[in-house]
Amino acid sequence: METSWGSAALRMTVLGHPRSWSCWWLLLLLLLLLGTGREPGVEGVTHYKAGDPVILYVNKVGPYHNPQETYHYYQLPVCSPEKIRHKSLSLGEVLDGDRMAESLYEIRFRENVEKRILCHMQLSPAQVEQLRQAIEELYYFEFVVDDLPIRGFVGYMEESGFLPHSHKIGLWTHLDFHLEFHGDRIIFANVSVRDVKPHSLDGLRPDEFLGLTHTYSVRWSETSVERRSDRRRGDDGGFFPRTLEIHWLSIINSMVLVFLLVGFVAVILMRVLRNDLARYNLDEETTSGGSGDDFDQGDNGWKIIHTDVFRFPPYRGLLCAVLGVGAQFLALGTGIIVMALLGMFNVHRHGAINSAAILLYALTCCISGYVSSHFYRQIGGERWVWNIILTTSLFSVPFFLTWSVVNSVHWANGSTQALPATTILLLLTVWLLVGFPLTVIGGIFGKNNASPFDAPCRTKNIAREIPPQPWYKSTLVHMTVGGFLPFSAISVELYYIFATVWGREQYTLYGILFFVFAILLSVGACISIALTYFQLSGEDYRWWWRSVLSVGSTGLFIFFYSVFYYARRSNMSGAVQTVEFFGYSLLTGYVFFLMLGTISFFSSLKFIRYIYVNLKMD
Repeated sequence: METSWGSAALRMTVLGHPRSWSCWWLLLLLLLLLGTGREPGVEGVTHYKAGDPVILYVNKVGPYHNPQETYHYYQLPVCSPEKIRHKSLSLGEVLDGDRMAESLYEIRFRENVEKRILCHMQLSPAQVEQLRQAIEELYYFEFVVDDLPIRGFVGYMEESGFLPHSHKIGLWTHLDFHLEFHGDRIIFANVSVRDVKPHSLDGLRPDEFLGLTHTYSVRWSETSVERRSDRRRGDDGGFFPRTLEIHWLSIINSMVLVFLLVGFVAVILMRVLRNDLARYNLDEETTSGGSGDDFDQGDNGWKIIHTDVFRFPPYRGLLCAVLGVGAQFLALGTGIIVMALLGMFNVHRHGAINSAAILLYALTCCISGYVSSHFYRQIGGERWVWNIILTTSLFSVPFFLTWSVVNSVHWANGSTQALPATTILLLLTVWLLVGFPLTVIGGIFGKNNASPFDAPCRTKNIAREIPPQPWYKSTLVHMTVGGFLPFSAISVELYYIFATVWGREQYTLYGILFFVFAILLSVGACISIALTYFQLSGEDYRWWWRSVLSVGSTGLFIFFYSVFYYARRSNMSGAVQTVEFFGYSLLTGYVFFLMLGTISFFSSLKFIRYIYVNLKMD
């Protein structure tokens, strides 16, 4: 009903205002998010009468330890209808690898069933071997009933003893469904094999066929819980780990580090700056009768490079593109966390976050275009069209190349994580008709609203020679220090995020995540100011790219941590999961490089403007 009303409103808007294309696409995207971001367990609850049919959809199967490696349930030799009818899925469900199809299970509201036959099967030796491999790899299945996901293992495996060694494999041929209802609504659903004996797959001859009879039972019970959201988290039988608890070690570690760094910058650095300003201003007053060249020759430190510190850097177009895309991801990350704080996402599924990320990425493209073009024009850039193209390609091209490799691997292995052609065309259309135009529009506004750079100091035509720098002021050392400190502030929290994205944990501490995100940005800004001051004190005025690289290198540490997590903290394996993990871990590190490099650069720029504005010069 709501979707039909939204479609009618959309048609009226287009017919009444044919030129309002931007409004049309914005409304379309909002409807896309609202219509496709609903995940199992959070959609509108269906009302039933006693005896009404309740459809159970089979969804996907996959190794328990490889969350992103999933396959269609009917790819296994299981009971399936003659004609498979798939359910229409939302964008979030498709991105999450869901492929729901109708099943043979007959369930009616509030009607118990005792050991009803589902189907009889005659398995060939190849099909038996397929099931045996799936059980050995700990395959689990996922069904969906009334938008509630229910999960269980395909079979049973037992290994015991060393001498003699026993290896037993069994297939669950009977499933017990337990459903709880309140009034005319289903509140909870679960599947169990607690009192069931598995059908052994051991001792079969290589050419022997296996006859199986699949059965199921349904048990209904009434509950006093009125809403699904009121049901205590973790009551799904413990199939997946419970929701993560607050981890005070991460919070305390981050708070101590940020207090130390802020204290260092605010007390030590500002005291040194005060002494420098007092000494430099006193020296200028005593030498005000002399020439400027004599003054420069008798001075040292960061004041002597005041005629070079605002000399524009090389590759200014690329620098501005980095700053623009970094600002976009800062807005995107903040928006995602704020939406999570407002309770707009289901904690048990990640499809809604994927839908929201696509929407916000398309809408925030105007930020990247504006910031990039605005700063590019400020520092004297003329090729603003090329700058816009570079800005819109800086993330989209690496993302497309990475996704192409990952999606091809999924497709070659028959995984449901491979996106269908219709979904690919939809996402490409969103980028071409919304993301790219908004980048251009933001770039035009940024170019037209750009004011002169207005540096506090004049820049000489001839660059000053930079004296030899000690090893501890090199770019590599600054990147090591500037990347490690912000990483250490989030290292503990990073484990829980990885365990959620690449594992089976359920992350709900969005308030803590927002706090740690703010700490990360604060630490990055503070360490950037400190490293920039040390660089200028050595009469090295090439701070533009150095400030981006120093704190942006945190993305490199995050990628190194992902390698450690894969090797030591997870049980992931196989080509499908490995390619996806490292492909998207590289992209994650790249995004953090862009975000923190942007924060680092603008913090250093603000700091340099401050110290040179307060310096008395002719």
